[in-house]
Amino acid sequence: MQGKAGGEKLTCGPAQLDKMLTEARRVSPWLAEGASVPQQQVIRDFARSRAKALKDIKDRLPQQRRAQMPMWKKKREARPSLNYTRRGFRLDDGRLHLAGQIVVTVVWSRPLPADPSSVRVYRDGLGHWYASFVVPAQVEPLCETGRVLGVDWGATETATTTDDAYDLPHAEHGRRAAQRLARYQRMMARRRPPKGQPASAGYRQAQAQAAKLHKKIARQREDTGRKWAKSVMRGHDGVAVEDFRPRFLAKTTMARKAADAAIAATKRALVEMGRKHGRDVRLVHPAHTTMDCAKCGARTKHALPLSMRTYTCTGCGAVSPRDKNSARVMLVRAGWNPDGAEGVRPPGPPAPAAA
Repeated sequence: MQGKAGGEKLTCGPAQLDKMLTEARRVSPWLAEGASVPQQQVIRDFARSRAKALKDIKDRLPQQRRAQMPMWKKKREARPSLNYTRRGFRLDDGRLHLAGQIVVTVVWSRPLPADPSSVRVYRDGLGHWYASFVVPAQVEPLCETGRVLGVDWGATETATTTDDAYDLPHAEHGRRAAQRLARYQRMMARRRPPKGQPASAGYRQAQAQAAKLHKKIARQREDTGRKWAKSVMRGHDGVAVEDFRPRFLAKTTMARKAADAAIAATKRALVEMGRKHGRDVRLVHPAHTTMDCAKCGARTKHALPLSMRTYTCTGCGAVSPRDKNSARVMLVRAGWNPDGAEGVRPPGPPAPAAA
């Protein structure tokens, strides 16, 4: 935060906010009762969010720039979240000791692979508390296979690949739970309290049931994506992935189906699994991937509607399913020969024949 007062330039950054926090803790006993580590982390998180917002505004066109600074959430809307650096916590006998003489008994989902550098303690919409630790990533290499795979995010399937065995159909977890979710939402609508009045026990119960179902769907989508990504990494040394950002689909007639497909979460799981196992994952720009021919490289002169599911090249006359052709284009743009997608990567040019 910068400004001018009396001809002097005033700066209010994280360092200045830390000094203000120290002074506030000195004069406010209720503030001094809490640990200073999570309070300082709140200031740093706010500064990071503000810097990101300023960068986003700067990158936009002049006619699109609007002041969108981080907004303070109301107490009843915000979920508790505390960040502790290394000097603010320690692990002893399986328990988490936080600054301020707070001892938490943790139910470990898995052992930590290394000493954590920080931890975030937060509560989700169901009222469950979690501790998320930051540890150095460890690479778990897999056996080399000599195979590569191209992945295209499609409309008929979540992921269409150059190998039919690794195609990922729509799991439709959200569609199967839509009827139950609509029932809970109707219960919330009937029991919604008037403005300014506290919610009833029935409203809070329906809200908790809807939140529980939402979380179940999210976990099902994450589980499906991670299992598919694991199978892809086991069978291939390199993967060419379309760097598809499905945010624009939220404004189309395919919004519900695209959200249920969880393309962004599946792509993130694929990239993280490749980093974990040391595989070569290459993100390919999605521009014109549905218009180019994977065999000759020719590009159609008109945009192809989504209803056209078969690609016919105007140059070489090749005919193939539209999504399969796009998956092969990923391999071409990533620098891999699509002819080696179904098996071992093809060798180099043949040696000259002996005279």
